[in-house]
Amino acid sequence: MNTDEAGHDRSGMGEPTAVLPETAAQLVELERLQQALSDSEERARSNWEQYLRAVADLDNVRKRAQRDIEAANRYGLEKFAAELLPVWDSLELAVQNAGKADTRSLVQGQEATLKLLAKALEKIGVTAINPQGQPFDPGRHEAMLAQESRTAEPNSVLQVVQPGYEINGRLLRPARVIVSKAPG
Repeated sequence: MNTDEAGHDRSGMGEPTAVLPETAAQLVELERLQQALSDSEERARSNWEQYLRAVADLDNVRKRAQRDIEAANRYGLEKFAAELLPVWDSLELAVQNAGKADTRSLVQGQEATLKLLAKALEKIGVTAINPQGQPFDPGRHEAMLAQESRTAEPNSVLQVVQPGYEINGRLLRPARVIVSKAPG
């Protein structure tokens, strides 16, 4: 066996020897690298934990938003139904008294019911579109007929056949209109 004075195997056969730093500078560098590795591992662990918390928070926000949407739909319908109940009551009263009432009181009852309905729709954000005399807007109006007119601007609303409606600025139903055209 080929050994040196310290008894190390120099033949390359046998047990591997540990590489030990030969100078103090190498020892300091090794310690610095070990500390840097330890710090990097700690940062990686911290970042992983932050990532997991962020994923959990995002999942919670998504679930909360879904619950809020479901609640808004459910309670929005309750509000709408509560606004319509007085209209229902008025119509029910009119039907019960139809045989006993005169024409004038029936008309007054219908007018009162229409006012109740208008008030209920207004409370939930529904507004009428009545474009009489305005320029025709295909995004908000539906042309039923084009009619020649010597007095109205071409492509303006001559007559509203049926009003349209919006809810909070969003179109529910376009206004059905008769549109003017130049005499031909």
